[in-house]
Amino acid sequence: MLENPGGYRDGIKAARHRAFFSVLLNMVLALVKGYYGSITNSKALLGDAIHSATDVVASLATFLGIWAANKRHPAFPYGLYKAETLATLVSSIAILFAGYEIAKSAVVCPETHPDVAVALPVAVLCLVVSLVFGILQVRAGKRLGRPALVADGKDYLADSLSTGVVVAGLLAGLAGFHLDRLAAVIVSLFVFRAGGVILWSSLKELLDAAIDRETEREIIGFVESNPVVTRVKRVYSRGAGGRIIIDMDVVMKTMSHQVADKVADELEEEIVKRYPKVVLARIRPHFESPKRIVRITPVEEPGGPVSEHLSGAPWFMVEEVDATTGEVVERRFVQNPHVKAERRKGFLVGKWLLSFKPDQVVVKRRHGGTAEALLEGAGVQIKT
Repeated sequence: MLENPGGYRDGIKAARHRAFFSVLLNMVLALVKGYYGSITNSKALLGDAIHSATDVVASLATFLGIWAANKRHPAFPYGLYKAETLATLVSSIAILFAGYEIAKSAVVCPETHPDVAVALPVAVLCLVVSLVFGILQVRAGKRLGRPALVADGKDYLADSLSTGVVVAGLLAGLAGFHLDRLAAVIVSLFVFRAGGVILWSSLKELLDAAIDRETEREIIGFVESNPVVTRVKRVYSRGAGGRIIIDMDVVMKTMSHQVADKVADELEEEIVKRYPKVVLARIRPHFESPKRIVRITPVEEPGGPVSEHLSGAPWFMVEEVDATTGEVVERRFVQNPHVKAERRKGFLVGKWLLSFKPDQVVVKRRHGGTAEALLEGAGVQIKT
């Protein structure tokens, strides 16, 4: 279960608000740069406006894609997720064409001398806004644990480079060097890069490329932390319009189909909760006879007698037993950290014992407490 579901939902909400504000800010920057680039005859500032507009175009394509992706049809049981990818692909082609037109205009058209007195303050203001918001967005993304916000902030910082080129060209104009044409060509390269990145990302999703390895490893680690799971045997993951579909073959240490199905259902639900980009998670349980069995026994002291109570035992003996011969391969004693807990002792002890991934728990007699219920619910055998 999530430790703080309320805070988690608040974080998602805050991240969405920041992402929406980011779209509006990009739109404002694009309009301001475009307007003043036009009235000051600055090809570089106009090109930078198109560069800022690339993010707006991509965001609008995402919104349109989301609208289409939520439409269900019997022929598309997973939804029209790739509609968003197709929309983004079309947008990337438009962005690349815009970059070509900027470069063509800068090279072929007659050179113009921009009104530096007006264009320069506008470019500097846009540069400062991009830098400040980019830094704040990266910090917010790290604080909220939202990689998408971190990426958005870094995108602003990268975009500020092209604005910096515009500022440099305009400053050169004050010194009598007319570099607006060169600055426009350089900005067009930034636009080409932005369009190329979007195009490549769209093509990978259309070709069912796997998700990034860091996210995949994180999800695998979460699944393998479950006490019933031995290991993740195989993973099939792919992007789908900015979303993730993941399919896993998971080896479990229980031979109970009922327990395996219950654990698989819980994992599928938790993956979607923890990773907002995941729209579909499917867990297929597999059974494998373990070479070693983990057996836990509550004791009064290391090497002492078996304790009368499970959750109230001061110590636990943890043994690894050869599944074939029954011989104890390894034995250690661990102290119960919750033995003096005044509230929810059975729950705390049960959860803690599950962290050892036991196959068996040996008790002196059954009491039917919370700890026993948690262990049995996870497929652990309670032996007397």
